[in-house]
Amino acid sequence: MLEVQPGMAQASRTPEGTPAPSVANVLVAIVRHPGHYLIAHWNWKSAVTSAIVRGLLFFFTNLSAGFSAASWALLLQFVYRAATSGFWGSFTQALRTARPHWLAALTVGVGLTGFAHLLEFLVAWLGDTAELKRSIIVSICFTVISNLFNLYVMQRNALVVGEHGDSLTRDMARMPGLIAGFVAWPFTSLGKRLRQRQ
Repeated sequence: MLEVQPGMAQASRTPEGTPAPSVANVLVAIVRHPGHYLIAHWNWKSAVTSAIVRGLLFFFTNLSAGFSAASWALLLQFVYRAATSGFWGSFTQALRTARPHWLAALTVGVGLTGFAHLLEFLVAWLGDTAELKRSIIVSICFTVISNLFNLYVMQRNALVVGEHGDSLTRDMARMPGLIAGFVAWPFTSLGKRLRQRQ
């Protein structure tokens, strides 16, 4: 579905062995074929994990307003994330092999985060979430990190759906090592760049 354009870096290849597409090519492909990228490859793993984690995040953030308010915030966030996070995961999965990596990370970390939280704010505001401002601030901070983490692990074939994906159980078994790698990632990337300049 995604066409390799002339001039694309041939040295960079996907896990499947094909030349890696540019971020621009991936975004154009998503716009042209949203059914293929966002629906046919709807990422149920992202939907499940995000709904649970975000529901709990909103629950504890709103607990100071009372158990009822916290439970309502949890329910709203769970339903919203269950309905939308599969699409965000599909978007991130489509960008997992795109080059340059820094632009893919910026697109996911800033672009996707901004769009998702605009919708999240509207849902929380319309749902009369008790601790709205604090909930959104905490959620945005968490999202920037979690979106970058999702991109990182998807680049390593974890939390991927479709023919190249594994079971969620196996993905979870790999998580300790992936989390350690993600935490070390800024330092290893910096070290790699410094070595290349020498």
